[in-house]
Amino acid sequence: MRPRLPNPRVLMAGLALTAVAACTTGPSLEKQGSVTAPPGDNKHLTIGTAGFTESDVLAQMYALLLGRAGYSTKIPSVTNREIYEPALESGQIDVVPEYAATFADWLNAKAHGPDAKPVGSPDLDRTMTALRALATPRGLTVLDPGKAVDQNAFAVAESYAREHRLKTLSDLGASRLPVRLAAGDECVQRPYCEPGLRKTYGINVTAVDPKGVGTTQAKQAVQSGQDQMVLTTTTDATLAAFGLVLLADDKHLQNADYIVPVVNRSRAGSTGVTGALGKLNTVLTTADLASLNEQVDSWRRLPEDVARNYLTSKRLI
Repeated sequence: MRPRLPNPRVLMAGLALTAVAACTTGPSLEKQGSVTAPPGDNKHLTIGTAGFTESDVLAQMYALLLGRAGYSTKIPSVTNREIYEPALESGQIDVVPEYAATFADWLNAKAHGPDAKPVGSPDLDRTMTALRALATPRGLTVLDPGKAVDQNAFAVAESYAREHRLKTLSDLGASRLPVRLAAGDECVQRPYCEPGLRKTYGINVTAVDPKGVGTTQAKQAVQSGQDQMVLTTTTDATLAAFGLVLLADDKHLQNADYIVPVVNRSRAGSTGVTGALGKLNTVLTTADLASLNEQVDSWRRLPEDVARNYLTSKRLI
């Protein structure tokens, strides 16, 4: 599962990469002649992963697809965007799996300051247009999104949903039921969380129980009836184990955080790379990604083995 709000990442980076990336912000925008140069086709590529399960699995799938296309790869794990994005610009990293709306807002804040108006939105086309406009001057190419999306999501107990005939967040709002929400403490001010649930869906949020985003403690609180709903993500594979089900975001409160590969154009912008990675778009769904996360987190399988088995089952390698 991809953690949100806040976004802790596990540091497993090689010291050389970390040192280089931490000391550079990539080539200045004024000096990026490579933006208009032909896309590069380096045969030895570095794929970055942010060190959490989903990122690791995606990076392993990228490596296997690129390996099938004739590229050699290595996969260092880095802490967060503050490290891997400058490394991507400077060519220390060639490819990373990203999330469209989140990355668009991150680049926008980098370009225009932390108070810049967000450009990520629930509209995928608008989000991708904004993202590419921000990424291209930095020498980055954002490939097409596929079917898989890792958005914030809200879950309730299956018995609770059945009792009150709830399938969507609109259903919950119409029910006027009092809802105690297990989430991060930032939820009280984030537009996609408590304020959005009230404004968009008319949900009667009586309190936010600060147990974190998708944590075991938060899910247990909903399972026991202490809380009625939990903030998690669409690729959370552990919900069934707690007897929880997602309510559909039928009015599209959440941003379009579709999975998108981002590449350094001067090193990995060729059709060989983009074609290899694009094959994943034809098969990978949100449900598939949740299942892959579960195999690593719950079944204790290695990300590389999970990635290989999935791609083999889809006849991509």
